[in-house]
Amino acid sequence: MATKTQAFAGGGSSSLPSGGLSLTEISQKLENQKIPIVTHIISDEDIGNVVGEKLQTVDLERVLKVLTDPHYAGLYDRHVMAIERLLRHYKQGFLMKDLVQVRRILNICADRIEEGLVCYVEPLVDCLCVCALPFLMEKASDELAYRQISVETASQLAFLMRVDVSRVRLQICRTLAQIYDGEPPPQDVRDHKPAGRKYNQAICEESDISETLVRTLKLLDKDLTVRLAVISLLQKLSGNSSRCCIQMLSVNAAYTLCSRMTDPDPSGELLFRSVEILWNLMQHGDSEQVAKQLACQECVAQLREAFVYLLPRTFSVFDRQLRNDVLVLVQLLAATDCRAPFIEVGFLKQLTLFATFEEVKSHSPLVRNLKLSKNHEDFELKKLLISTLVSLSSDPCALPVLSEGHFMLALLSYVKPNEPKSKPRELPPAYVEELQLLALSALATVGPKMQADFVSCNGCNRLLELLFWCTEASDDYLGYGNAFHGAGGRGSKRAQMRRTLRAISAMVTTNNPDILADFVDQDAIGALSEILASSVSAGNRTGQAATAAVNDDDTIDLEMKREMLGILSGLCENSLHNKDLFGPSGVATLVQFLRTDPGLLSSGLGHYQLVIGAIDAVWCCVVGSYTTEDCFLEREGVYLLLDLLERCPSDLHSLILGVLLDLSENEKTLPHLKTWKGGREVTAPHLFCALWRDTEASIGCPRRPDGSIGDLLSPLMGDAQRKQAVTPQPANWPSRSIVEVAENVRAKIYALFYRIGFVDLPGINAEDHVTLTLIERYLDYKLGEVWDEVQRELELEQVRPVTPDREALDWINKCTEQETLLVAKTQSELMDAKRDQEVSEEQALYSELREDHRQKEKAINDFSDFVARTSDYSKLREAKTRQLASIEASRIVPLQQDGAAFHSTELVNLQATVSWKA
Repeated sequence: MATKTQAFAGGGSSSLPSGGLSLTEISQKLENQKIPIVTHIISDEDIGNVVGEKLQTVDLERVLKVLTDPHYAGLYDRHVMAIERLLRHYKQGFLMKDLVQVRRILNICADRIEEGLVCYVEPLVDCLCVCALPFLMEKASDELAYRQISVETASQLAFLMRVDVSRVRLQICRTLAQIYDGEPPPQDVRDHKPAGRKYNQAICEESDISETLVRTLKLLDKDLTVRLAVISLLQKLSGNSSRCCIQMLSVNAAYTLCSRMTDPDPSGELLFRSVEILWNLMQHGDSEQVAKQLACQECVAQLREAFVYLLPRTFSVFDRQLRNDVLVLVQLLAATDCRAPFIEVGFLKQLTLFATFEEVKSHSPLVRNLKLSKNHEDFELKKLLISTLVSLSSDPCALPVLSEGHFMLALLSYVKPNEPKSKPRELPPAYVEELQLLALSALATVGPKMQADFVSCNGCNRLLELLFWCTEASDDYLGYGNAFHGAGGRGSKRAQMRRTLRAISAMVTTNNPDILADFVDQDAIGALSEILASSVSAGNRTGQAATAAVNDDDTIDLEMKREMLGILSGLCENSLHNKDLFGPSGVATLVQFLRTDPGLLSSGLGHYQLVIGAIDAVWCCVVGSYTTEDCFLEREGVYLLLDLLERCPSDLHSLILGVLLDLSENEKTLPHLKTWKGGREVTAPHLFCALWRDTEASIGCPRRPDGSIGDLLSPLMGDAQRKQAVTPQPANWPSRSIVEVAENVRAKIYALFYRIGFVDLPGINAEDHVTLTLIERYLDYKLGEVWDEVQRELELEQVRPVTPDREALDWINKCTEQETLLVAKTQSELMDAKRDQEVSEEQALYSELREDHRQKEKAINDFSDFVARTSDYSKLREAKTRQLASIEASRIVPLQQDGAAFHSTELVNLQATVSWKA
């Protein structure tokens, strides 16, 4: 062995470099030189750029073992020390991957506290303080990977409210508030990043924190401090999250909060925060569900107590605003569910008293020392009271209470002319105007429900006086146009006039004889006719009717005109005397409205509704009175209706045809219908036939290309009626064939033709004749349809008619089929005659063309003969001979008498080369 080593050493010496260094010496020399080695990964630690505190992880399983091991069951001090050691290492926040173990530690501490071990309170509070910090993640994907665990941890924190220790519960509220909406403290942890604020809010919304806190409120009746902390947290959760509001409503949060919001509280936070949460639930949650939970006697009673308590406390803006907030909740509840027990708890009576104590004097102790000032909050209170009572008036049981409280009298007290300036202790004119407009709007809603109070308070006279004041031009009052009801009224009285007309229209639509008679006695018909006439004349002078600019003013003007037309229609509809009062002036105004350009009907400004109102006014104010009908005919009203019928949308066809049909009962109308001509010389019969064809095309009646009957069994049925199966119906239900009559205009067209006749009609063509044969049999076909339905229903009900009835049904069906065949044959003959006429007209045209060509050929031949006679003398002589023979043959041979003189007709010594006939 020694020999081999020596041999190797001796043999290796020849391969060493010059210098004779051994391998050991070379390695030592390399170590002394310290050659650097380059790596591919350089950490912040290597370059000394380390930020944040290094997190020292703890074995949580070991801590859990200490807490749960039976051998350590009584070593409570050791348990507390282990938790404190854990919190010292995680003072910057818990890792997301350790949240499962953290939840187990929290539950263990909570269970030990419930067992009576007070020593665990401090560790649990310290753990909750650390939980308030954002959770730490090692990777960017930890937010997604541990999202469900984070949600369950947030839920577990809320479940710890079961611990009946105020300090723990307060810390839980602070922790959850910090997680959801707190400003995260700086967390400089090496190699870890805290979760973002949006992530924390998302896990709180996905958890069931809201539900747990609402359920916890039932356990906190005796601990006001914790209860306020929980309500404050619920206020934050419901402020911006609709998901939290939905969760809270699922556990009846509105009822839980409202039923105890007036409990004794020296700070006043309980009522304020409860009202704020209810507002949030209304805004972000389901308002109907909130109203359903509040619509009980306990909640309504609490709202009443809160409002009555806050009403006289007008010393600070905060109290007044809180009072108004409570009333807004009452208004929302009344608007959503008017049948809530406001009457049972006496709240409606008190609201009526508070709303009317300034207008109607009362000796109630509730308002004896109550006085509203001119500040904005009291002004809003007045508006809210009126709006709330209007919403509650939807319940019929509330009307006697409102009547007893003189609510109608209070509203009518605002129906009076406004003063341009206010007295020192009165409300500003802008406030007075806004209350007046609100009262007029409320009157339009409440007035029809309280007609007796309206009449007893002389409401008709007050409304008309205000209307006359609105039309006066000498008054210097200028509207402010504030709020919703005053839109478009700045600098004028249009807002007052608009709301007044709406109130009058609402009262007229009640058809109360006393109210209608009162309006007529006050000369409402003449006043409205005069206002309409002046508006039309002003529009004609300024060109307002032709403008197409879209603005609020034009819309409001058209709306007021439509309201006035509607009022006139309501006043004159069922009274012949009122129609006579309408008179020529009213007819002249209606005629101006009927001249509206049909192109404006689709402008969106309101011309469409205005034209409908004008046609309805013709129907209600003109038709039925011979005096006004004659005046309407003299002003070419029928012509205007037909002009409108020709160019208006199909939606108005039925209305216009109905008016024409009622007018046709006057025999003076028929000549107007027969002599009218529209665009392209279209006559009324042709227009009616065209409308009939358009109607049948829209409902899908089977027709051939030439317009003749396509289905001999059911010539009038459309697609919808044909697809609808026949079903047995009660005797008082209308048949589908009868219902179809009201769905289209064919019955009205048939009735019009029945008035003007089916023969000797001007301006109709062969296609119209084909349509007329079908229109003439419309009633027979409709009767056949009804009897056919009767027969089918009897078959479905398995009812066999007696023999005479059966024979009568068969005979009706047979007659209908024969009449259909006869009409189809007549239509075929008409079409054949039309084709023959077209062929004869075509042949006549061809004959005319041939005659034209023959004349041209004759002219060419005459010219050729002329040229030939001019150039050839022999042909000239032949022509001369023919001419003389023709002349001689045309003469009457005279009787030769002796001594008679004979005169020659030829010219002597004529040098012309052509005859005169050439």
